[in-house]
Amino acid sequence: MENIKNLNRRLVTSALPYVNNIPHLGNLIQMLSADVFARFCRSRGYETLYVCGTDEYGTATETRAVEEKKTPRELCDYYYKQHDEIYKWFDIAFDKFGRTSNEECTEITQAMFKDLDKNGFIKEHTNKQLFCPSCQMFLADRYVHGVCPKCGFEDARGDQCDKCGSLLDPVELKSPRCATCGSTPEIRETRHLYIDLPSISKNLDSWMNKTSKEGRWSDNAINITKAWIRDGLNERAITRDLKWGIPVPKAGYENKVFYVWFNAPIGYISITKQLADELIAASKPSFDWKSWWLPEESEEAKNKPPVDLFQFIGKDNIPFHTVIFPCSQIGSGHNFTKLFHMSSTEYLNYEDGKFSKSRGVGVFGTDAKESGIKADAWRFYIFYNRPEKQDYQFTWKEFRERYNGELIGNLGNLVNRTLLFVQKYYDSKIPDAPVDEKLWAQVKEHEAKATDYLEWANLKDAFHEVFVISDIGNKAFQDTEPWKTRETHPERAAKLIHNLCYMIKDLMIMAHPYMPQFAEKIMSYFGKKISEPRFNDEQKPEGLDWSDLGNTEGLSEVSPTEVFFTPLDQKTMEAFRQKFSGTQKDRNAKPAEKKQKKEKKQIEVLPFEKQAEWFNEKIDLKVAKIIKVENNPESDKLYIETLDDGSGTERIIQSGLRDFLKPEELLGKHIILASNLAPRKMRGVESRGMLLAADYKDENGKDCVEPLEAPWAIPGTKVVLECSTENSKAEQIQAEDFFAVEIKVLENKVQIGGKSLTAAGKQISTVKTKNGNVH
Repeated sequence: MENIKNLNRRLVTSALPYVNNIPHLGNLIQMLSADVFARFCRSRGYETLYVCGTDEYGTATETRAVEEKKTPRELCDYYYKQHDEIYKWFDIAFDKFGRTSNEECTEITQAMFKDLDKNGFIKEHTNKQLFCPSCQMFLADRYVHGVCPKCGFEDARGDQCDKCGSLLDPVELKSPRCATCGSTPEIRETRHLYIDLPSISKNLDSWMNKTSKEGRWSDNAINITKAWIRDGLNERAITRDLKWGIPVPKAGYENKVFYVWFNAPIGYISITKQLADELIAASKPSFDWKSWWLPEESEEAKNKPPVDLFQFIGKDNIPFHTVIFPCSQIGSGHNFTKLFHMSSTEYLNYEDGKFSKSRGVGVFGTDAKESGIKADAWRFYIFYNRPEKQDYQFTWKEFRERYNGELIGNLGNLVNRTLLFVQKYYDSKIPDAPVDEKLWAQVKEHEAKATDYLEWANLKDAFHEVFVISDIGNKAFQDTEPWKTRETHPERAAKLIHNLCYMIKDLMIMAHPYMPQFAEKIMSYFGKKISEPRFNDEQKPEGLDWSDLGNTEGLSEVSPTEVFFTPLDQKTMEAFRQKFSGTQKDRNAKPAEKKQKKEKKQIEVLPFEKQAEWFNEKIDLKVAKIIKVENNPESDKLYIETLDDGSGTERIIQSGLRDFLKPEELLGKHIILASNLAPRKMRGVESRGMLLAADYKDENGKDCVEPLEAPWAIPGTKVVLECSTENSKAEQIQAEDFFAVEIKVLENKVQIGGKSLTAAGKQISTVKTKNGNVH
């Protein structure tokens, strides 16, 4: 794949999230989409700058601050930290994640306003606005709720109806009520400043016709923008009767602030300047922010390529980015960098309703963090189903099916089975073999498609190409049957495995923008890194990038691997669906459980040299025979096993082996039992002990387990370490006591602290596990 050099710089922005709540998955789409595109551009060789930040001014913030009994600044500080932590957990690689409540945003917003005013594009009008006599204030958009005049929805906000999507004026609402106190407001006159969009529209129209073609705007973006222009642009208010916002630098307007939709897009510019100012303050190499936003006014930009602005937003924000913000830029008289390509998405809905940050409906960023599901699994689902042309419905059932089927069953399966085959049959050395030209012809065709898609931010289509290539690799693996041909036709098996290793390398380069943690982990097994240069790096960091696609040289061995994604079972999925039903408020209002779960103790493993002594003093292992196996009806993973442990009384234990072994594969076996573990109730049944099993993978890379056995020993036989005498053990131990030692399989021998376990004088060994762990 050829490298890209001397092409336009790419300036990437995503919708600025409000700080009136935690972002949900629907909000995250825009930041994540811009992240994928920016990562691709860096890997492709473009000089790329990705800026975003929290949108902190406006009615939404004031309203939430009142609800939470905080000042607007306290609220913004709190939620900025929450947003920042969530985006870091999702591994979003901003060049700068800033805030609109900073000096730079005030400075640039006021400067742009003064330029618009000087150029005659600011008008003053007295209009009618709702005033709450009880609160003694004019009510801005979101301080008013009422009945939508367009669709009749009974809880529309003053700025927009969530049901039909119509933009509204608060005075249009039927049966209006104050959102703060519930009183009925009255209409009074107030003065506001307006941007004269009609006077700017001629220049806007010519710019839009040219740029929408060159920048390949989506049909949706073009149609919405043309509809605004066709219907005639109106003067639009840019001030509000609020306290929390950017002050208006004009006499007579000292008690008003700028409307958030005037200053919010300017936040992209100000956050860029914020980054430059911070670098200067930290005595680090900085840059001129104007080289990205006002290149004609920057000496630094004279020797640099032009800038293309790519913006990622939801469909409800299209006119603000294609009409209002460009009009502000044009009317200022300065040649600002303006929108080049608009990547807009439809809505991601939740189960049988809609995600809603204001109403607290859906899966939120904090929920994703606490779910135990890896960030890259969420990223996978969002991009595999990115709502690019129509709304998409998130359901937990479909999440599980896609996650288990495509991510684990397709891509994960190819990676695991191939790398494990190298380790098991080629002593971790990638076999030397010729290039499979026929196979690579297919792969390169799809790599080229993915590259073309990504150049224009068609993220979903490009991502699907990754799984098409992976599917090709899995089919080649099945057709070649290397577990057979490695003996009958060794050169054929070696050729397959050699080429699949390089295919995986390519897949990880392509998947890295979407699932960076997963891709970096897999590449580490090859001893490689993925390069992701930043816009102000003095030297390009070492590692592979997009130019390395199709290269079949440079890999030599595979280090020990581990499974990155684990399957999501039906019961867990149902539990998530139940847990995240209703609103955040509903969930918080649920009665607290009577029994609080004890905080899980951190289990510490003893030093290697102390483990044998600890085992001899604490842990009681014995041989037991399985005489009955039943399913636990409350779990799809647990077996209930009845044992003969030599005591004359049957013992009940449970094991999570249903995904791995059939009941007949356990019945009658003489297993090794941890007999003095404290009883534990699981899914309604008390388990008195635990059987020991070793983990291994089969030739296809599938996770398997093998119970430890001592078929020669009678039930009740003590299991001891070699050369050790039987000691009296603690009557009962906790889980952390048991897991303080590591039971390992080395060359099929089961050991603790370097000493082998024995029963009746015979060493305990495994059949299928050569090297691994015992649990």
